[in-house]
Amino acid sequence: MADSAPWITYRPGLKVLDCTIRDGGLINNHQFSDKLVRAVYETCVAAGIDYMEVGYKASPKQFSRSDFGPWKFCDEGVLNKLFSDHDEEKTGLKLTIMADAGKCDWREQIVPRQESKLAMIRVAFYAHQVSEAVQMIEHCHGLGYETCANLMAISTITDVEIDTVLAEIAKTHAEVMVIVDSFGNLYREQVDRLYARYSGAMAGTGKEIGMHAHNNMQLAFANTIEAIILGANRVDATMGGLGRGAGNCPMELLLGFLRNPKFKLRPVFGLLQDHIEPLKSTVEWGPFVQYNITGQMNLHPRHAIQFRATKEKDDYVKFYDQVGSDV
Repeated sequence: MADSAPWITYRPGLKVLDCTIRDGGLINNHQFSDKLVRAVYETCVAAGIDYMEVGYKASPKQFSRSDFGPWKFCDEGVLNKLFSDHDEEKTGLKLTIMADAGKCDWREQIVPRQESKLAMIRVAFYAHQVSEAVQMIEHCHGLGYETCANLMAISTITDVEIDTVLAEIAKTHAEVMVIVDSFGNLYREQVDRLYARYSGAMAGTGKEIGMHAHNNMQLAFANTIEAIILGANRVDATMGGLGRGAGNCPMELLLGFLRNPKFKLRPVFGLLQDHIEPLKSTVEWGPFVQYNITGQMNLHPRHAIQFRATKEKDDYVKFYDQVGSDV
C-alpha cells in the first residue's frame, strides 16, 4: 500500500488548453456562430483554463471563404472584433491558433505579437513537413509568440522518423512538443513509449511535453491521464469532447481529475447544457462504432465520417468489411 495519495493532490505547473472551436470546427467547416465562440471563451475564463485555441490560420488561397467559416482563417479583424475586451493578464487566459504546414500563408497571415490578440501559435505538421515546421516555429518566435509543435499521425510512422523529427524540433524555440494521437489508435503502453521518446529528445531544452488525444477507442481521457502521470504539463481537451469524428478528451472529465482549485467545473456544465448539447441537432460527433473501427485499424476517421453521411450509416458490418478490405 502506497504511503501517499498523489491522485488527490494537483500539479500547479500543469496547463490546460481548450481546443473546442478549433477541433470542433472540423465537423461543421468552422461555421460556429460568434455567440457560441464567445460562450466558449467566457467559459474558459470562468473555469480558469489556461489557453483557448480559436481556430486555424488557413490559407484563403487554398480554402474558399464561401465554403468555410471565419474560424478556418482567424483573420485579425475577426479576432479583434470578437475578443475586443480580451486581456490575458486580467483573465489568465491566452488565445492561440493552429497553423498547418503546407496550408497556411504564414509569412503573410501571422502578424507581430503586439498587433494580435493571440499569444501562441501551434504549428501542426506531418513528419515529411518538419523542415517547413521548423521555419514556421522560428518565424513565429521571432514575431514574439509562444510556439508549440504538433507532430500529427504518429501512429502511422516509424520510430526512426519520429526521432528525426524530435531532433529537429529540439533545436527550435518551441516551448512545447505535443504527442498527437490523430487517429485515436494509441493504448497506454504506446503513450508510455512515446512519452519516454519525446521527453528524452527534449531533455535539457526546457521544452514541455503535451498530449492531444482523440476518442476513437474511448481512451482519450485515459491516455491523457497517463501522459499527465508520466509528466506531461500541457494537455488538450474540448467541451463535451466536441471534435472531428469520435471527438477529443472531454474537458469536464479532465478538470475534475486535475483537482486544481483554480479550475471551476460549474461554468463548463453550464456551457454543455446551454450550447454544446444543442449542437447535436445539427452536427454529429462521439465514439460511434465506425470510429472505434477506424481507431482499431489505425485509419484516418474520414472513412467513418464519409460512411456516416450515407443512408447505410448504421450498417456496422458493411463498414467493417469495406474498410477492412482497404487496409
